[in-house]
Amino acid sequence: KSLSESYLTVKGAALILSQTECPRSTTTETHAGDIQLHLQAMLYLLRAQDKLKLAVKLESRSNNNNNNNSSSSESTMILGIDIKDSKATIGLVLPIYGDCTLQLDGDGGITISTNGKLHNFKPLSVQAMWAALQCLTKARDAASHFKHFASTNNSSSSSINLGHIHSTWSKHYLARITSEPSSLSEWHCTVDTTPQHDFCSLSFATTSAGVLMNSQLENVIRLKLKQIMMTVDLEEVTSKYLRTRLEEEMSMSLLEWRRFIDDEMIIIMRQMDAPSEILPFLFLGSEWNASNLDELHANNVRYILNVTREIANFYPETFEYVNVRVFDDDHVDLLIHWESTYKFISKARDHNCRVLVHCKMGVSRSASTVIAYVMKERNMSAAEATKFVRSRRSCIQPNPGFKRQLETYEGILDARFVGLAVLFFCFSIFHLSKFVNNFHSGIFLPQSIHQSIISPINKSTNHSINQAMQP
Repeated sequence: KSLSESYLTVKGAALILSQTECPRSTTTETHAGDIQLHLQAMLYLLRAQDKLKLAVKLESRSNNNNNNNSSSSESTMILGIDIKDSKATIGLVLPIYGDCTLQLDGDGGITISTNGKLHNFKPLSVQAMWAALQCLTKARDAASHFKHFASTNNSSSSSINLGHIHSTWSKHYLARITSEPSSLSEWHCTVDTTPQHDFCSLSFATTSAGVLMNSQLENVIRLKLKQIMMTVDLEEVTSKYLRTRLEEEMSMSLLEWRRFIDDEMIIIMRQMDAPSEILPFLFLGSEWNASNLDELHANNVRYILNVTREIANFYPETFEYVNVRVFDDDHVDLLIHWESTYKFISKARDHNCRVLVHCKMGVSRSASTVIAYVMKERNMSAAEATKFVRSRRSCIQPNPGFKRQLETYEGILDARFVGLAVLFFCFSIFHLSKFVNNFHSGIFLPQSIHQSIISPINKSTNHSINQAMQP
């Protein structure tokens, strides 16, 4: 079985893209590493009729195994794969039913409770965890919709117990569990889901201003968490790292608040994950939105503006692309591209289509480009346009260099507007003078009217034109 190279990689995860519209390789190399060899090894374990949808690399407690949590499409089953010396073996077979529960554990992991058993998986990054959680949630919801349950408590005349449906499928992979005993024990170890409490940390913090109540502390956590997530690469950090950063900035233990932090993190990830409709024809989003073919078609997107150097165009045969090859760096000159990006976005509008503008997370590079478009299109200042775009995508955060360039762009647009206004005024006075002179030459006017109206207009016109022509 050969491996298609149409996949999107982040640290610790590979999302397999739609094959029907990916005639060319669209692999990004930033976090690729040995992912292709691992995917190839995993594909050899699959039956011909089964498809790999998502592969997520997990943390190992023993630090000497490469574990991958692979979720197949169609009917969903988790295969726990161990990679050792580029050889893949199966260590876990776990069907996903409609009555399973999914929960974040507060330390960067996902706990799955199904059929009376608990399993905990720890992806290597926040982005990988978010991808896995989305995939598992969709699989669980689909199973629930079709009343596919493992628990006998949910069985009814209209419910289907998936034990016999998955029987052949499960037996095929169960018979091929060949991982080493140490790996098997890790896959099946007991999960402690009892919340841990830090007795040094209460549900409030004492400050110089007095007692900070729970709701106030939640607001502080929410604000600082968002600020941190806007400034780190979510492909490189875990939710435990984010909590640790919060504790450092707030100078207090937040172990008791880890579930709240997880909930807020997911809210922010949802905001960053979904493309935001800034104008009826203009979406602002992330790398993941640019790779989601179904979502692109559902939103009637036909044009894609890729404002990154590190991300390839995923579907070059399907959409019209323009690339602005820049990194998210304060010293990058993004302003020089805004005239061409304005024309490209306007082209989509003129063709009654929609355009997606994206960078890696839809926060800085692409957000700045969209703000620049709104400034020119809606005749707004940089502050007004930023506020307008943020009201539709709250997670935007242009870097300081792009903010300065937006202010410079505001001055450029203002100068152009003033120049056009002066030019229009001169032409208006000139044509008015010609009209009055022609009118006077054809129709008798009293001398008093000529002296009080026409002569001043002629003098004013000549003076204005002379002033406009001066350097």
